[in-house]
Amino acid sequence: MINKETVKQILEEARSCTVVAATKYGEAADIVELVELGITDIGENRVQPFLEKYEVLHDLDITWHFIGHLQSKKVKQVIDKIDYLHSLDRLNLAEEIQKHRKLPLKCFVEVNISNESSKYGLNPDEVVEFCAKMQNYDTIHIVGLMGMATLTEDESIIEHQFTLLKNLLTEVNKNLNLELDSLSMGMSNDYKVAMKVGATHLRLGSILFRSEE
Repeated sequence: MINKETVKQILEEARSCTVVAATKYGEAADIVELVELGITDIGENRVQPFLEKYEVLHDLDITWHFIGHLQSKKVKQVIDKIDYLHSLDRLNLAEEIQKHRKLPLKCFVEVNISNESSKYGLNPDEVVEFCAKMQNYDTIHIVGLMGMATLTEDESIIEHQFTLLKNLLTEVNKNLNLELDSLSMGMSNDYKVAMKVGATHLRLGSILFRSEE
């Protein structure tokens, strides 16, 4: 069930950001309701649920985001159906996108800003070199960086990690003479900190789908 009042509140406070609904918490009917409420950017983190929802909803005016880890062997199943990929983090994934994508795909380079072994993403010191290599792939259009902060109630830690991502974006632009301007950071528990630091895309799940009962 969609929490309508929360959706309206978030859209109001996050007017400077793109709110991407992480739909692992919802069914196709929930997504229809989100679109009616004004959230038309829809994100999925697993291939099969994405394909099932896309099959039902592809006629709607939706911008589709794949926000989870994408296995190279599954690239061809989704790559021409999505508008954004938030989890580009390795060369073999780029090669598969180049092989199967017809038009340039907007991609965020994923960075492991929390330095947790359980999370995907490049080490911060690998980002500039990786982005430089991505310029050799004409079906990949890097728009910015993506990162997930540590799950903690200590906002100073979260803010530090999001600031690291923002500073990395500046470093990439300076070193490669680019003008990347997008930061995909902030989820249900820390999106307000992400907005404070300068997020452009928020990936929100549970906060949108809580029951109103």
